[in-house]
Amino acid sequence: QVHLVESGGGLVQAGGSLRLSCAASGSIFSDNVMGWYRRAPGKQRDLVATITSGGGTNYADSAKGRFTISRDNAKSTVDLQMNTLKPEDTAVYYCNVQFYRGNVKYNYWGQGTQVTVSS
Repeated sequence: QVHLVESGGGLVQAGGSLRLSCAASGSIFSDNVMGWYRRAPGKQRDLVATITSGGGTNYADSAKGRFTISRDNAKSTVDLQMNTLKPEDTAVYYCNVQFYRGNVKYNYWGQGTQVTVSS
């Protein structure tokens, strides 16, 4: 079993910054993709950013230039540095890890952390 625990959410004014952290534990294949997704009120859960074990990154257009994803493979952690936050960034942010063992895909989610950006 895999467990993901997020931290770092909170309330911030527009233009401010927050750093989200996620710690993974359990049986995780070393070749994996970790990432952050978010669900705004009344909307579906959307990609924010992902990062592979090798450091390759992918960002949603809304995150490019403002957010930076990073990871520490030795500690099985992934962080999301969010700068120049906007009210539309308000959402529950979820940590995610995906990997394959053979042909079987494994996909795990954290419990989510609330980020609220006030105008």
